[in-house]
Amino acid sequence: MTQELTTSLATEPARSSESPGWWRDAVIYQVYVRSFADSDGDGIGDLRGVRERLPHLAGLGVDAVWLTPFYASPQADGGYDVADYRAVDPLFGSLGDADDLVRTAHELGLKVIVDVVPNHSSDQHPWFREALADRPGGAARARYHFRPGRGAHGELPPNDWESVFGGPAWTRTTDPDGTPGEWYLHLFAPQQPDLDWDSAEVRAEFDSVLRFWLDLGVDGFRIDVAHGMVKAAGLPDIGHTEQAKLIGSQVLPFFDQDGVHEIHRSWRRLLDSYPGDRIGVAEAWAPTAERLALYVRPDELHQAFNFQFLKCPWDAVAMRQVIDESLAATGSVGAPTTWVLSNHDVVRHPTRYADGSPERGLARARAAALLTLALPGSSYLYQGEELGLPEVTDLPDELRQDPAFFRTSPDGQDGQGGQDGFRDGCRVPLPWTRSGKSHGFGPGGSWLPQPDTWSGLSVEAQTGDPDSTLELYRGALALRRELPGLGDGAMSWLQAPAGVLALSRPGFVCTLNTLGEEIELPVPGRALLSSAPLTYEAGTVCIPPDSCAWWAI
Repeated sequence: MTQELTTSLATEPARSSESPGWWRDAVIYQVYVRSFADSDGDGIGDLRGVRERLPHLAGLGVDAVWLTPFYASPQADGGYDVADYRAVDPLFGSLGDADDLVRTAHELGLKVIVDVVPNHSSDQHPWFREALADRPGGAARARYHFRPGRGAHGELPPNDWESVFGGPAWTRTTDPDGTPGEWYLHLFAPQQPDLDWDSAEVRAEFDSVLRFWLDLGVDGFRIDVAHGMVKAAGLPDIGHTEQAKLIGSQVLPFFDQDGVHEIHRSWRRLLDSYPGDRIGVAEAWAPTAERLALYVRPDELHQAFNFQFLKCPWDAVAMRQVIDESLAATGSVGAPTTWVLSNHDVVRHPTRYADGSPERGLARARAAALLTLALPGSSYLYQGEELGLPEVTDLPDELRQDPAFFRTSPDGQDGQGGQDGFRDGCRVPLPWTRSGKSHGFGPGGSWLPQPDTWSGLSVEAQTGDPDSTLELYRGALALRRELPGLGDGAMSWLQAPAGVLALSRPGFVCTLNTLGEEIELPVPGRALLSSAPLTYEAGTVCIPPDSCAWWAI
């Protein structure tokens, strides 16, 4: 039985009183630098490799590229342990390569966003080396969180906080005379000591770092752990184990403290002092859409990743609820919602959606991409999702480099610590060509092995194939640019059968079937694009299971 599509709910994000900026409806492509393209054959991606492959991104139809950290680093956590915020690590090239990349991207019409890592530095940063050599209470230690231990001899950590990567969030130092000393806080790996943002020196230093890269021409910053820079006064105990599981579900004494917003307001003033629309993007885990919206108030940052949407199961009711809550929350502060399905820290969504069937996972991933690109606001794509790449789940343990894998888990067992300890599977280098030692990733091998089956998923293999995931993305991004009703703006829900989402934008309808069986609907309009083949019968259309279609009306 067919069912009519009728308007049931209108959702229109509030618009800023200022003229809309490019970020409000931008599609931004995340490049994990070490896994994107390798120019020199050492098996590790680099800035020159990214620059050489920028035409792929311009041809794909994205508006901007976000680069993960390429700064000088011991690489204890894939570059998120920074030893010099103004230098390029030789592993990735030189400062000249960074300058060339930004200029080339601009010539191709692409904006460039770079990571900044303000919650913690590397333990090899000159500041932390100075802190270790300083006395307790010394000025060098005031830039970090050093505390005496508890217990009769200071042998216990200062509180019960756990690292996101598993194990305690504190490491004890050794004094110059060889005796045990104070403890220092690291919410991630021990090689990533947390900076103390009560320090005026820390605040002034990061203002200078932002200006350095803005002067080089970057268009904005993705702010790593934007929710973690301020800790609750007194560093109180949590009284709960497996704390990593609480992230994003409640305010913690080390995450989503209200004090972070004053920092982001000051950064917004700095960004606004530069010509052009320079933006700040928050990687912020917050327990509710309303708290996440606080990061994108008019005087704070421009975007915040919508992790509630990323975590949403393949379920029409749950998806609609997250979408409604997200649009309402960001709309209340005049900001766009920023949608994301995957990144370098989570299992790729074709695998998350698979329920044991890779074919089902890919079908759902293709459908989810069309849904996401049809929603109001901005979208982020993670490198390789345009190829339909799945998670690599069978990497040998001896090849893994994710520090979370090597940390102690909350139950005391080695490995599989916080964040599941399996982030390497989404970081396997991209396949560009059908053949070659690394499928075109570079002239040598690749730092993580690519599955042989990725030959058929390569850019070369999918280009020109109208049924490929790559061409689906190219088509969707081209339509998103052409259709005035997409991007930022109004959206209405249409009534639809259970398990189906139907949304209306000006001149446009998107239908998503989350069911495991096809559904028959009245033809909404002229078919523009679909993630699976459609069939028609006398004024109705059969929407295949786990698929999405776009319609012009």
